[in-house]
Amino acid sequence: MKEAIVADGPKVQIIDSPIPSPNDDQVLIRVIVSGCNPKDWKLPGMMPDHPPLNQGDDIAGIVEKVGSRVWEFKPGDRVAAFHEMLTPHGSFAEYAVAWQHTTFHIPKETSFEEAAALPLAAMTAALGLFSRLGLPEPWVKAVSNEERENTPLVIYGASSAVGYYALQLAKRSNIHPLICIAGRAGGERIAPLLDQTKGDVLIDYREGEQTVVEGIKKALNGRPLLHALDAVSEKGTPEHLAQVLSQPVKKGDKEVRAKATFVLFGKMGVPDYVDQNTTLVGSVHQDEKDFGYVWYRYMARGLQEGWFKAQRTEVLPGGLASVQEGLERLRDGKASAVKYVYRIQETEGVERSEE
Repeated sequence: MKEAIVADGPKVQIIDSPIPSPNDDQVLIRVIVSGCNPKDWKLPGMMPDHPPLNQGDDIAGIVEKVGSRVWEFKPGDRVAAFHEMLTPHGSFAEYAVAWQHTTFHIPKETSFEEAAALPLAAMTAALGLFSRLGLPEPWVKAVSNEERENTPLVIYGASSAVGYYALQLAKRSNIHPLICIAGRAGGERIAPLLDQTKGDVLIDYREGEQTVVEGIKKALNGRPLLHALDAVSEKGTPEHLAQVLSQPVKKGDKEVRAKATFVLFGKMGVPDYVDQNTTLVGSVHQDEKDFGYVWYRYMARGLQEGWFKAQRTEVLPGGLASVQEGLERLRDGKASAVKYVYRIQETEGVERSEE
């Protein structure tokens, strides 16, 4: 099979590789469309001692073969999956391998292109909101709607893939007001999703730091800001949040500290009274397997019911031959409210077949 290997630069090489075999708990998927993510070009440079490998992790395709302990899937099923990062047999290939708990069925109404935009970014959003920030999940009855609708949440980078999914999932959980910060794509992509009657607002970061900070304070309307998800985590965004995140507040006999979660490593410059953490999506292949299992299936239900939608996609022509271009675009910051995806059958030398 054809497979794209990514080295630092990024530098992509297309090679011939044997078709992999799944283990007892894995699924072999014929990849119809692969997505890509910023980590695909970043990690090779961050890990110079790690040999180049297929960095693709967003799989959309058709089940080819399943392991002996796989019970949810069978050959011929339309699925999407999150490949385990930094392991062989990723999505930049004709065939990829995924664990069954991070594989999920996709409704017939969902295209492979849409499905390929979901796995890594959507799960990052879910983890950030409900695991790292500790917000109540949609099905939790112990938290009233009144409390949910009085839980301000800042989503910085709301038009990015992670931000776009976080917005939809927070809405599903009735978290408001949603204070969304975005740029040129905000008016088209984000504004229609907001509920102004619940205090949701869109703030344009291009208007500068003061406008962002003052806009957040105005939306808070005197309430403390205890939750922030920063889907950018660079270029000044943590410093903006540092000016608005609340000091600890008393709720009954408890002291509640503000929480901020970021998508990049490092100390982000928020005050010490804020609990800072990093949302690492790879945790669903480690100590948060149950979280990944449940949320991927809930997202699939959202796709079918229509309350959860994929980020806008752009197909880069040529299949694997365009992985280089896509990673360069991500490196150069050219992606705005879009996920680049590749149709594998457009790769030269790949036999075309019916989907």
